[in-house]
Amino acid sequence: MAQKAPHKSRNGVVIVIAAMMLFSMFFGAGNLIIPPITGVESGENFLPAILGFISTGVLLPVLAVIAVAITGNDVQDLARRGGRIFGLVFPILAYLSIGAFYALPRTATVSFSSAATPIFGWHSTWAAAGFSAAFFIVAFLMSLNPNGLADKLGKYLTPALLLLLVLLIVLGIFTIDHQTGSAVDDYASHPAATGFVNGYLTMDSIAALAFGILVVSALRYKGLPTGPKLVRGVGLSAIVAGIFLAVIYLGLGYIGNFIPHGAEYSDGAALLAAAANQTMGMPGGIVFGLIVVLACLSTAVGLLGATSEFFNKLVPSVSYRAWLVIFCLISFAVSTTGLETVLAIAAPIVGFLYPPAITLILLTLIEPLIRRRLQWTFVFALTIASIWAALMTLESLNVGASVISPLIGWSPGHSQDLGWFVPTFVAAIVGVIVDLTGGAKKGVPLGGESVADAEVRTGAVSQSRADTL
Repeated sequence: MAQKAPHKSRNGVVIVIAAMMLFSMFFGAGNLIIPPITGVESGENFLPAILGFISTGVLLPVLAVIAVAITGNDVQDLARRGGRIFGLVFPILAYLSIGAFYALPRTATVSFSSAATPIFGWHSTWAAAGFSAAFFIVAFLMSLNPNGLADKLGKYLTPALLLLLVLLIVLGIFTIDHQTGSAVDDYASHPAATGFVNGYLTMDSIAALAFGILVVSALRYKGLPTGPKLVRGVGLSAIVAGIFLAVIYLGLGYIGNFIPHGAEYSDGAALLAAAANQTMGMPGGIVFGLIVVLACLSTAVGLLGATSEFFNKLVPSVSYRAWLVIFCLISFAVSTTGLETVLAIAAPIVGFLYPPAITLILLTLIEPLIRRRLQWTFVFALTIASIWAALMTLESLNVGASVISPLIGWSPGHSQDLGWFVPTFVAAIVGVIVDLTGGAKKGVPLGGESVADAEVRTGAVSQSRADTL
């Protein structure tokens, strides 16, 4: 018997709930700390800087979710479009970057800076190490059942954090003295491009490629029929979540832009903790810090579960629990180096991942418009984007810079870390020509798999996620 389509009003409720779920998946530690620092460093160039930041921190993740909805594929299947090597290396690096190499350690360091330091006055390395150890022990225990307590916490903590952030932003605008400083470094000469590149550090676009299929499956299990209605539902959920993110980013960035002596704060977490104390007093600052800790803990549980499931699937001989232990230990070790060090370690990895990630997202969205399966377009463009990104990363680390700089320095936007775009665009055009003249078949589903097929493949994990809506 055919499944009855849900009423439109029910569809609307499901989409709004899915949007909140997506917001909670996106909004983690980096979403708190990076916008205020962007506001501080951009000074009088705040507007172009924050708009550039929103381009990669909001618009690109929304497009990534829509791309996943159109294809019904997860990050592994999408990455295979770039060839066997890219299809293996990119997902591994993506999960490591949203896991133990960056996003996971950041949850502990932001929690320490937001709560332990302002509430208890702890600053020492030993205090940070002890806090991180306790944080990851709790995260490990919660990750043993990632769809239980963590999901319940997320349902209540996300709205509470959202309300507190809005309260902080509104109170900050009307109560804190406004002292905008001067733009520094690249924000003085290229604010929009610098904001664009710094938006990479939220890691939301990579996370969207990794987790977008869960939103697709959740809406499908809640009654939205496979096809255009499901794609529209996922798209609307992503847009609503993106609007929430954009408003919060603007507000947090604005606080950083006008808070007195903003450049004196060590990081965005310390700045927001100070702003909470100034606007809501010590009790408000304590509540804000505790909610940030719990929100980061919930995020850590989700990331631990996702990365451990991925690597357990990749290497079945190592159990899920063993991967949990491995990633907790690595995350603890990295987190003890401090927030600034975590960001410094992550920057080269993130800088390498984003050019091919952006290329993969845009090509996935463009392919339906051409109505052909773009086999060589993906291979050519993703290969060039990856090679160019690797060379840019090596140059930024001063590894072979004397040889690399003449090779890639000619490309437009090179000084703003956007030099990969023109070569990748040319490679994509060449690939399109080859695909259009090489007899590519029409009507082949993107990635060779429909949304319905993806539902069968991801059903076990997706059903448990859908039950949390």
